[in-house]
Amino acid sequence: MATITSSGISLTAPLTDSQVKANAEIDSEQQLDQEDFFSLLSQQLAYQDPFSPVENAEMISQMSSFTTAEGIATLGTEFAGIKEVLNSSQALEASSLVGKKVLIPSNETYLSEGGTASGSLTTTTGAYSTLVSVEDSTGSVIRTIDIGDVGAGNQRFDWDGLDSQGQPAPEGKYTFNAYGSVNGNGEELTTASYAHVESVSLGGGSASVYLNLKGLGGIELADAIEVSENI
Repeated sequence: MATITSSGISLTAPLTDSQVKANAEIDSEQQLDQEDFFSLLSQQLAYQDPFSPVENAEMISQMSSFTTAEGIATLGTEFAGIKEVLNSSQALEASSLVGKKVLIPSNETYLSEGGTASGSLTTTTGAYSTLVSVEDSTGSVIRTIDIGDVGAGNQRFDWDGLDSQGQPAPEGKYTFNAYGSVNGNGEELTTASYAHVESVSLGGGSASVYLNLKGLGGIELADAIEVSENI
């Protein structure tokens, strides 16, 4: 099928940058501002039919409509400014988390060489004989931590980084799984872990602020449950 052209311009080809810019300038020139509105209103009054003049209510309605539209446009600009301020404030707060630890909604943790790791388990009614198993990347249990009886709410636990033989576990990812007796039945408990914040990615525009965690990737700032000093 042949391409239809007009004045040497292909109607199926994408616009060039200069054409896009020219169209934007034309669009901006076609927008009415307050001065244009009152000029048109003056012309309307000057050429109105003297036997059927514009009603005061109609004139006031036109002025109110324009004022409302202009106010909404101004309000949108002001909200955009407020959003920028809030984003900057959030980014500044997030940057202060670098070097600290945050509790994340994940049972995965990262153990540094010669380091330790911590987590938190949650119960709504409390649990008895609670145990936390530490699994390596292959799913093998290398250590079991006896937490004992815990009450309702959050219960923090610590892993010294040693396996069941008392040897330091190699650096890498590990998984916490907690189990306890609830109302006489064995249940798996909700587990979270603490992670080290290495850096912060400051999102632009509508993008979120991300916390980059050592060995665990990143999460949105809003997903962090708790902020803690290095533990």
